[in-house]
Parts: sequence; structure tokens; C-alpha cells
Amino acid sequence: MTGSLYSYFYNLTLQSSPAAQPSNPKMMVDRYSIASFLIFSFLIGALDASAGDADPLYRACVADCEKTGCVGGRCFPHCKFPSDGVANDGPWYMQEPLYLKWKQWDCESDCRYNCMVEREKEMEAVGNGPVKYHGKWPFKRVFGIQEPASVAFSALNLAMHFHGWLSFFILLNYNLPLRQGKKAYYEFASLWHIYGLLAMNSWLWSAVFHSRDVDLTEKLDYSSAVALLGYSLILAILRCFNVRVEAARVMVAAPFLAFVTTHILYLNFYTFDYGWNMKVCVLMGVAQLLIWAIWAGVTRHPYRWKCWVVVIGGGLAMLLEIYDFPPYQGFFDAHAIWHATTIPLTYLWWSFIRDDAKFRTSILLRKAD
Repeated sequence: MTGSLYSYFYNLTLQSSPAAQPSNPKMMVDRYSIASFLIFSFLIGALDASAGDADPLYRACVADCEKTGCVGGRCFPHCKFPSDGVANDGPWYMQEPLYLKWKQWDCESDCRYNCMVEREKEMEAVGNGPVKYHGKWPFKRVFGIQEPASVAFSALNLAMHFHGWLSFFILLNYNLPLRQGKKAYYEFASLWHIYGLLAMNSWLWSAVFHSRDVDLTEKLDYSSAVALLGYSLILAILRCFNVRVEAARVMVAAPFLAFVTTHILYLNFYTFDYGWNMKVCVLMGVAQLLIWAIWAGVTRHPYRWKCWVVVIGGGLAMLLEIYDFPPYQGFFDAHAIWHATTIPLTYLWWSFIRDDAKFRTSILLRKAD
């Protein structure tokens, strides 16, 4: 596509003014090549930029900050200062120790953040609303945390999953009868244990990613979320269709595991396609909600109402990922509120899992008698 656009600009320019062509054709090609490249680069830059970082005043502020290390009287010690002649990327003995450096933002990030804050104040003063910068809404930092509300809600989700998994573990091993060899009667116990570990891992990296958005934390967060969604879909199929034979479970899970693994490798080592990843995640999320909803509609499980509440609540909460709005007071955007809504749903979901273990164990004990 790049080559076709170049040819278009080149041919259009050649045909526009034959009399103005110089005698040296090579010089003509070089001039038009440079002009075409600059035009094309400008167009691509304009398409990629968010409204905030496309603002000339914001860009000028960032450029000036990276030269002077200051924004509006506030200076950052880890920026480059031409006055002292010591660059932040100089010899190792001139740099800040790693144990102090890890918790700080680098010069570019601090410049972008503080220039964003200044521009938002200026636009608010004239009655304009917030805009996105580099694809993100303007959040207020708290103790260096990039998105404090999302971090807090992610941590609460992590705590809720830990509480749910631990209570499930205690129920199976200490409160319910065990088979010979101290094995639980509940056939899906090991599957829910894996689910709990994947869920805790996913929310851990969600908290880390919202604390500091860098390439590594982003990939860990997205990969963990995809792994959890893929496994949750497998678990929904196995539980709702009551697949208890080990060989059948392997046959059902194998293609899903292959797809999820391939998708994660694609994101991490080929290209990080946000649009494609969103489609995959929404598809897996909607599919498992539909499976649980249909199962809750046809089963006579005494605790199916909890499944209904989680399915409906999860479906409504998913709309927050689609309907995007700027953060209220610089903290609560649609994504943060989505994290908040999953906290009570997580508590209710683990309650359903424990009730399902009790219900299935009672049925198996009656059959054994």
C-alpha cells in the first residue's frame, strides 16, 4: 500500500507541470520522493495520533520539557539537563541506582503527564472537556500510580478471588466428605482450582499494568486476561454439559487451548493487534455467558438463580467496555467502573461454585448409598 501511494503522488506531480521539469531526471525523482515521503508521513502521523497528543501546544510543551526538564516551574531530576552537562543515559556510575530508579517515571513519561495536566487545565478554563492522549484518557496519578481507581478495584478483585478460592479449598478438604485417598467427590474440583489460580494471576497483572503502563506489563495483562477467558469458556462447556470422562475433557479442551495459545503467541511475538484481540475476547466472553444462561434456564439446580445474576450482571458490565467515557474527577472511567462491578459478581460466583460442590456431592453420596 505504501508503494502504491508513493507512485500515485509521484505520477500526479510529474503530470502536473511538464514545463517545470528540470533537465536532470534523477534530481526530479529525488525531490518528489522526499515530498511524497513527507506528505505520507504526515498523513500517517495524523491518523495515529489522539486528539490530545496531536495538539501543537501539547507537543511543544513536551519537546521543551525534554530539553529543559521542567514544566511550569516543576522540574524532574531524572530528565536531561544541558546546563550541567550530565545526561541521564550517561555512564553507569553517573546514573541513579536501580533500586531507586525502578519506582520512578522516566523523563518522557513525566513530561507527557505534566504537559497533559497543564493542557487539561487550560482547556477546562475555556469550557472544553477532556481528550485522550496517546490513546488514553487523562488520569490523575496518586503516589506515582497511573490509574489509581483501576488498580484499587483490580486488587479488590484479586482479594475476592483469593477469598473465594480459599473458601472453596477449605470446603472440599475439611467440610465435605472425601473419597478413599482423600479425594473430593465433586468431579469438577480440579478445574475450579485451576480457574482460581488463573483468575488471581489475571487480576494481579491487571493491577500492575494500571499502576505502570509499559510494554511488558501490557503484554502480561492482556495475555493473562486471554488465558483466563479461554479457560473459562472451556470450563463452562465441561460443567454445563457435565463432561466427566477425562478423555472427553481432553478432546473438548484441546482445540480451545490450541487457539488461545496461538492467539497469545501472536499478540506477543508477531503484532499486538488491539482490534483483533478485542473481538476474540468479546467472542469468548459472550459465548460462555450464553452457555451458562442456557444451562441455568434448563437445569433444576437449586442455586441457578446465582448463575442468572452473574450472567446478567456480567453482560451489563461488559457494556462498560464498549461505552467509553472520560474519567470522573480524573479517576473513574468506564474501565475502572467495570472493574468495580466485577467485585460483587466475583463473590456471588464463588458462592455458586461452593453451592454447586455441595449439591453435586450430595447427589453422589445418595447414589453411593
